[in-house]
Amino acid sequence: MLPSRDVHMFRARPWVGWLIPALALAIVAVSMLTRPYGPTRNLADQIVALVVAAITSALWRAADRSSPARPRLPTLLQALLPFALAAMAVTSGWASLTAGGGPFSLLSGLATLTAGGAFSLGVSTAITATGALAVLSAGLAYGTGTYATFGYPLVMFFCMLLGRVLRGYGIQAEQSAALVANLEQLQREQRRSAALDERNRIAREIHDVLAHTLGSLGVQIQAAQALLTDQGDIERAVAILGQARRAATDGLNETRRALHALRADTPPLPGVLADLGANHQRHYAARVDLDVTGQPRALPTDASLALTRTAQEALVNTAKHAPHQPVRVTLSYQDGCTTLTVANPLRADAAGRPDLETADGGYGLAGMRERLLLINGSLSAGPDHGNWVVTAQVPQ
Repeated sequence: MLPSRDVHMFRARPWVGWLIPALALAIVAVSMLTRPYGPTRNLADQIVALVVAAITSALWRAADRSSPARPRLPTLLQALLPFALAAMAVTSGWASLTAGGGPFSLLSGLATLTAGGAFSLGVSTAITATGALAVLSAGLAYGTGTYATFGYPLVMFFCMLLGRVLRGYGIQAEQSAALVANLEQLQREQRRSAALDERNRIAREIHDVLAHTLGSLGVQIQAAQALLTDQGDIERAVAILGQARRAATDGLNETRRALHALRADTPPLPGVLADLGANHQRHYAARVDLDVTGQPRALPTDASLALTRTAQEALVNTAKHAPHQPVRVTLSYQDGCTTLTVANPLRADAAGRPDLETADGGYGLAGMRERLLLINGSLSAGPDHGNWVVTAQVPQ
C-alpha cells in the first residue's frame, strides 16, 4: 500500500498534479499529429505508449487526490501504480526510439520523476532501471544511434534523481509545517496559561486586600460593641467607629493601589512597610518600629506583594491578640534571600492562641504561607522568648 505522504507528492500545489502530465501528453500528441508518417514511424508503438501514459497519469492523479474526506482508492489499485509507471517508462522509452518519437522521452522521464518522488529509493530505482534497460536493449538490438540508445536512459535516471530531490523537499516542508503548527499550539497554550496565572494573581491580590481590610474592621467593630454593651462608653465607641470608617477608606485606597501594582512596578518594600506601620499606629495606638538591615534591592513583584500581605496579616493579628502592644517589623536583605519578621509581646492569656489565626477567625496567614510556597518562599509563626513572631522569607 502506498504511504499517504508519498502519494500526496504535489498536494502543496494541487494544480501541478494535473498540469505537468497534461502538458507532456499534449506535447507528445501534437508531435504525433504534426510529423509526417514514414516507413519507420511505427505508429502503433507510439499510440500504445500514449495510451499507457494517459492511463498511468490518471491513476497517479486519482491516488494523489485521496484524502480523509474522500475514500481512498482500493489497495489493489494503489498497488498497481508502480507497475503502471514501469510500463509507462518502458513503452514511452521504446516509442522515443522510433522515427520522430523523441518527444516520448518526456513521458518516460515523467514516469521516473513520479517514481522518484512517490516511492522509496528501492522501488523508484527498480522502475527506472526497468525502463532504462528496456530502452538500452531495444536501441542495441535495432541499431539505434548511440545518442538515443544511451541518452534516453540517462534522462530517465536524471529525472528519478530530480524526483528524489522533490520528495526530500516535500518531506521537509511537511515537517516544517508540523513544527510551525506545534509551535503555534504551544504559544496558544502559553498565552492561555499566562492569562490564567494573571487571573489567579488578580483574584489572590484582591482577596488579600479585602481580607486585611475586613479583618481590621472586625477588630474595631468588636471593640466598639464591647464599649457600648459592657461600659456604655458612647464617646469612645463613636471614636472607634470613626477609625473603622477611615479603615474602610484606607482599604478602598489599598485596593486601588493593589490594582495599580498589578499593572506597574510595585513601590520599594521598605516604604510600603513604613506606611503599613504608620497606619497601624494611627488606628490602634500601638507603636510600630521598622528596621531594615542589609543592602535594599528590588524584589520581584510576586515576592514584594507576598511580604506586604504577610505584614498586613501579622499586624491585624497583633491588633486582635495583643492590642496596644508595640510591634517590631524587621526587613533583612541577605545573600540569597529576603526575610520579613513581625514580632510583638505576648499577653499573659495568649498562650493558647491558635497558630496563624487571623482577626476574622480565618487563617489568612495560612493563605500567605501557600502564597509564599508558590514562589519558593516560606512562612512560620509562633511564640519565641515571650514574643509572637511571624517570619516570612523569599528567595533572592
